[in-house]
Amino acid sequence: MKLTLKEYINKVETGELKPEEVVNHYLEKAKDLNNKYFAFIRFHEDYISENLDKFKDRPLKAAPIGIKDIILTKWYITSCASKMLEDYIPPYSATCFKNLEEKGWLMIWKTNMDEFAMWSSTETSYFWNTINPWWTNRIPWWSSGGSAAAVAADMCIAALGTDTGWSIRQPASLCGVVGVKPTYGTVSRYGVQAMASSLDQVWVFTKNVEDAVILLDAISWYDENDATSVKRDDFKTWFDALNISDLKWFKIAVIKQFFEEGLDENVKEVILNAIEKLKSLWAEVEWIDFPIIKYALPVYYIVMPAEVSTNLARFDGIRFGYQEDTFDYDSIYEYYSKIRSKAFGDEVKRRIMLWTYVLSAWYYDAYYLRAQKVRRLIKEGFDKIFADYDVVVGPVSPSVAWKIGEKTDDPLKMYLSDIYTIPVNLAGLPGMSLPVGFAEDGGEKLPVGLHIIAGQFQEAKMFAVANALEKVLNIEL
Repeated sequence: MKLTLKEYINKVETGELKPEEVVNHYLEKAKDLNNKYFAFIRFHEDYISENLDKFKDRPLKAAPIGIKDIILTKWYITSCASKMLEDYIPPYSATCFKNLEEKGWLMIWKTNMDEFAMWSSTETSYFWNTINPWWTNRIPWWSSGGSAAAVAADMCIAALGTDTGWSIRQPASLCGVVGVKPTYGTVSRYGVQAMASSLDQVWVFTKNVEDAVILLDAISWYDENDATSVKRDDFKTWFDALNISDLKWFKIAVIKQFFEEGLDENVKEVILNAIEKLKSLWAEVEWIDFPIIKYALPVYYIVMPAEVSTNLARFDGIRFGYQEDTFDYDSIYEYYSKIRSKAFGDEVKRRIMLWTYVLSAWYYDAYYLRAQKVRRLIKEGFDKIFADYDVVVGPVSPSVAWKIGEKTDDPLKMYLSDIYTIPVNLAGLPGMSLPVGFAEDGGEKLPVGLHIIAGQFQEAKMFAVANALEKVLNIEL
């Protein structure tokens, strides 16, 4: 079927398709393919039967959409793909989820993810590893890999994910779909299990740019429950950006440091070809220096895990989460230690232990405080760039999707693959991955995404560039 969201809405409105038939089609297809790709943790047929009839007359027409298992859904398990929350049923829903319900989307499954959104390849889920639909020997990459794989395999029309440093854009690149992270604060984080609160952002995977804009309009509303939520009234401008056919008045920057050592030559060739296409659309493209960007990676790996260790301190096996009989332990400290050891995976424990050290009284100034100062310099550097340029473009990932198990024994090598995306989160900027071609690795053809970054609250420019490039490339996925 391979329906886009826009196609689905139009065909339901004209009577060509019935929501019941489409939803059942996707449900059966997802169940069948999930034995192959493991993109979903659980299905929610009871939710479908309860809400299909009342949602199909709303703007999104009960479109079947997946949701990452880190977003709270009232009375439906949200486990964060962990043993700690394996059976956790939240008493309320996340604001982003409620916004989409009001617009008429239909959740029919929860997508797989890395445990508590940590690690880099959807290989640390408590339940199972997700497989990249392009080649079953490869990972979809990053914690939102289940959502990306589900959309890439057409197991749903679109899906929600979260992005702390890369987890929407990199799996989108490696799975050949569109992945967008808006400006920090655009989408409410209320009801989304926090990983690193100053970096986390909810957003979507779709099959094209237009669908991403439709869902952004549906999900992005001010929320008084979220202190970081911002009021925005420029949604119409985003839709207007889809009507721009050339980029005659656009100035586009390419950061030289993103094309230095570490970038796969085949991926580099695809990205450079996409940049040439931008020039053919009359965009003015200039290469620029941004030397401080090299510090983004160490800054991120101090700030992010420090916030992780704080956010996960609440999971102690007493108030909620995985529990055992306290009478079996000699002290509360032994209980805490054993419960957290049993219920957290290796990557979660690694981040808690290492960055609790970073926040200790002896090293706070030397590491965490200094990292925050450099983070501010990175933000100011981007501000200067966007004073002169409309967007920045470059690679999303240094390579195509790697093979299952290839990097699980080398966490540092895994962490180093984040260099192109994490500066965007540190600065609170919008960014997206757009499929622009394919690169070969070991005789296998795999998708490559172009990273498009805009200034704060300048999503319209990002969407204009992405939409114009999407039309001229016309990539078959």
